[in-house]
Amino acid sequence: MEALATDESKTAYRDYAKPQRAEAVDTVREFYRENHAKQTHAFVLEKKAQYLGFNRQKMTPWAALDYLNTLVDDSDPDIALPQIDHLVQTAEAMRANGEPEWMVLTGFIHDLGKVLCLFGEPQWAVVGDTFPTGCAYSAKNVYSEFFALNPDSKVSELQTPYGVYSPKCGLDSVHMSWGHDEYLYHMMKPYLPTEALYMIRFHSFYAWHKEHEYQHLCNAQDDAMKPWVQRFNPYDLYSKNPNRPKLEDVRPYYEDLLAKYLPSELSF
Repeated sequence: MEALATDESKTAYRDYAKPQRAEAVDTVREFYRENHAKQTHAFVLEKKAQYLGFNRQKMTPWAALDYLNTLVDDSDPDIALPQIDHLVQTAEAMRANGEPEWMVLTGFIHDLGKVLCLFGEPQWAVVGDTFPTGCAYSAKNVYSEFFALNPDSKVSELQTPYGVYSPKCGLDSVHMSWGHDEYLYHMMKPYLPTEALYMIRFHSFYAWHKEHEYQHLCNAQDDAMKPWVQRFNPYDLYSKNPNRPKLEDVRPYYEDLLAKYLPSELSF
């Protein structure tokens, strides 16, 4: 694979009005209507209590990746390939550009948390752009008008800039909307460096890493880690290609990489 070109002017990705796959217009809009209406602060706390014990199922990392062959992300306006194809494209673009080995692994597994769909979670509780709950919503969030449907929008103490948080509390103290990012971030804490954990947790937090919103909640570590998330983002976005990669050609490399960093089985 050729080294990744990351010039945003070359391809209009994340154009929700004119998506790469035309059939996505209504699907994506309805996805965010439901996502923004139902992702309350209380819902997030409930899901953390439900899932972060990681006591539901044990799987090898590759078995979890195989499940992603069945999943197409309803929130993605750009491409309709199964998720594992996107992961291979992302990681291979990193490898071609000589990124650190741990970062290539992060690219390969960054959407692994979407196995939440395997446990019966609807896509609005698994995928899509993420945002802080428990404080005022930024208008820079995609389809921000749908936050008016969220019960939290009627709770005055949750609609101040800081809400339940304190100034410069750090994003580690913030309860992000629930989904694959948050789930996998907590799962990978014992295994990956801080830079990788930020990439996993915040790669869908576009209001922060692209629009620079919510800075009033960020501490020095968040500021130091943001460039790593921004470094990750072009690979996640601009490696997308409608042609399916040949997984069998690269599988041995990624099997070795998974074995080097992760245990033979993960607790989900």
